[in-house]
Order: sequence, then structure tokens, then C-alpha cells
Amino acid sequence: MFLESAPPGYDQYRDDVPRGKMAAIEYESGTVGSKRTCMVYTPPGYTDASQYNVLYLLHGIGGDELEWYHHAAPQVILDNLYAESKLAPMIVVLPNGRAMPNDRAEGNVFDADKIKAFETFEADLMNDLIPYVESRYPVLTGPENRALAGLSMGGGQALNIGLNRLHSFAWIGAFSPAPNTKAPGLLIPQPEETTARLRLLWLSCGVLDELKHVSDRTHAYLAELQVPHLWYEESGGHDWPVWKNDLYHFSQLVFR
Repeated sequence: MFLESAPPGYDQYRDDVPRGKMAAIEYESGTVGSKRTCMVYTPPGYTDASQYNVLYLLHGIGGDELEWYHHAAPQVILDNLYAESKLAPMIVVLPNGRAMPNDRAEGNVFDADKIKAFETFEADLMNDLIPYVESRYPVLTGPENRALAGLSMGGGQALNIGLNRLHSFAWIGAFSPAPNTKAPGLLIPQPEETTARLRLLWLSCGVLDELKHVSDRTHAYLAELQVPHLWYEESGGHDWPVWKNDLYHFSQLVFR
């Protein structure tokens, strides 16, 4: 299915809408052995008296916890959607998916230790970051209240982690997932359980993306095993217009 482009102005700052907040927080990571930083978006009207779902939104191989913020201004996209009553209440956590002591995107980002750190992030997410978020924010804690999504390397992480943690995430989104994505048979060893537990499995990619074969392979396997999922092709390559468009559409579907 072809994914339509978001309407003009969807990503433009508007003076006439309530604004959420984007803030940097620190949490102690026993996995890495140091404090780590992530960004947290709280929606317009956020209050400790309410309860919220959580979307964990992951970056690509060349980025960090600020990549979405610097390149896509997700808080603007989300604020505009809230103003149109198109989103369920949620906070968005933007972690650094490179779980190592020096987690900056410096030097050769393809070094083996840095690639390994993207795998280590699963333990950091599950054992350190999620418990921190759930102890500091008024969030709901069932799998139906957690979503995991990401772009490129983060899209691969979302599939690898989310499909391995069906008791933790019921909503998974992969935007142009990269070759770190596990082979389909490893992603989905038990199709019946995946089908029963997931509320949404989203897979999308630009038609000009040189890594589209990763998404094509995953989609073909899901279709063959009749695992329900949304598969979208869209205009563009491996780039921000595609990923911003994915966030615009994906965010409206989760927690419904």
C-alpha cells in the first residue's frame, strides 16, 4: 500500500496551538555502568494527575538522543496533531540507542563496538530506562500502553527488541529498518503468538531507499505467514521527509 504524504504545514510551528515540552533527562544505567541521557516529550496539558501511554522512539546509526529533535522537530508534529484531537495521550521517550560509555556518534559509527552497543541497548531499555520512566512519570505499564518505533538502525532495533518482547510492547513501528534487522525467521519464530499479542505492527520504506530490500524481505515473510501488519511504500529515499511522514501517520494509530 502507498502511504500518502502528510498535509502541508503538519511539521510547521503554529502560534495558535498549545505546546508540549521537550526536556533532557538523565537516568542511571546499570547495563552501561554510567548515567545516560534521553529526551522526553510531554504533551500539551500534561499533568501528574493523568496517566499516559509511552512511545519509545529510536534514532539511526549516525545519531543519538537528539537526532529526531534536531532533524524532525517531533514535538511540533505531535503538538499540531494534539490540537486536532488526533492523538491518544502519550509521552514520547527518545533514548540513545548506542548503549556504551562513550555513546556519542563520533568517529566511525560502523565500528564493531558501536554496532554491538545497539544490541546492548535492549538490556539498557528493559532494565534501566523503562523502569526509570515508569518510576518518574504517571504512565500506564501494560504492553498495550507501550509502543516501540524507530528509523533505520532504530527501526531494526524496534523489530528486534519489540518482536522479542511481546509481553512488553503491543505496538511496533519500523521506519526504513536497516540491515541490523534480524532475519524474519528469527524475528517471528512463533507467528501465532505474534498475531495474538500485537495490536499494531507497522513497516514502511521509501521507494528510492537503497535499503528497501530489508523491508521487502520482512514484509514478504509476514505476508506468507499471514501475520497482520501494515506495509507502506512511500515517496522518497532513506531520509527525513520519509521518517517525519511515518511519525505523523504512525502516532495517530497507536494506543487506540
